[in-house]
Amino acid sequence: MTKRRYTTFAWVVVAYTIAVILWGAFVRATGAGAGCGSHWPTCNGQIIPRPEQVETIIEFSHRITSMINGFLVIGLLWGAFRLFPKGHIVRRGAALSLLFIIIEGLLGAALVRFDWVVDNVSLGRVVASGVHLINTSILMTFIILTAWWSGGGRPLRWRDQGQVGWLLLVAFVGYLILSASGAITALGNTVFPSESFAAGFAADFDPTSHFVIRLRVWHPVIAIALGIYLVLMSTAVAMQRPSPQINQYAHALKIIFGAQLLLGFLNVLLLAPVWMQLAHLLLANLILIFQVLLSAEALSQPQPAADPSRLAAQTG
Repeated sequence: MTKRRYTTFAWVVVAYTIAVILWGAFVRATGAGAGCGSHWPTCNGQIIPRPEQVETIIEFSHRITSMINGFLVIGLLWGAFRLFPKGHIVRRGAALSLLFIIIEGLLGAALVRFDWVVDNVSLGRVVASGVHLINTSILMTFIILTAWWSGGGRPLRWRDQGQVGWLLLVAFVGYLILSASGAITALGNTVFPSESFAAGFAADFDPTSHFVIRLRVWHPVIAIALGIYLVLMSTAVAMQRPSPQINQYAHALKIIFGAQLLLGFLNVLLLAPVWMQLAHLLLANLILIFQVLLSAEALSQPQPAADPSRLAAQTG
């Protein structure tokens, strides 16, 4: 394997990981999370279960695709150590990808073992669902960075980045918070489906509603706030770190997040059909890709030196 093929392979792993994430959302949205009972790593006590129920097929296939995802990340690490020298950033990115996919598997196992599936809306499941999606986002981030670094991207410089570093950090933390709130909202939509938009809106503000329902209203609020922030942030970063790549990533980020807000509104209006939930999640992952690429490109550059003539004009 050459470095060029490794980069292609790494981006394939990114795409495959997104597919596994979408299939996991399909498992949750269809209520198939208990298709293997509370057994893990076996399915209904069997290594290869009999497909007696469609829920078992859906859940078991998700486990198989997740296992393949794990092997792909192991391949990512193997290739990194084979092709890149000791201490190279690609090795670290691949190692962190493996770490977080292991955590991902353990979180998935916990959901099954503690019966935090289907109609369970306990506090434990709510917290675990939020943490699960945050970990998924971090996992995706390191796989994306590994692909970018292997293609010639430079290591990130965190020191002396000034305002740009803080802008990008706040954006990433905001994305993680939005991811967690999205997981809770999706859980509420699955367990407590609304008969109509008006009924769902009323339930969101009803003090007698389950706390998961009352938490749903925060997801669109956070999404709108983050959307406004991303527009302002990407514009500021493009101005302070001007380059064709950063301009492209910033532009793509604005367009995709705009489409995501529109899709989110339609998702609420149409009472969150499964196909639209998957489309919504797909756009969320595309946002993460361009947000990570924008951050990587900007933070791999040193802060530009101040223009002496401009400083003289300001002090004069």
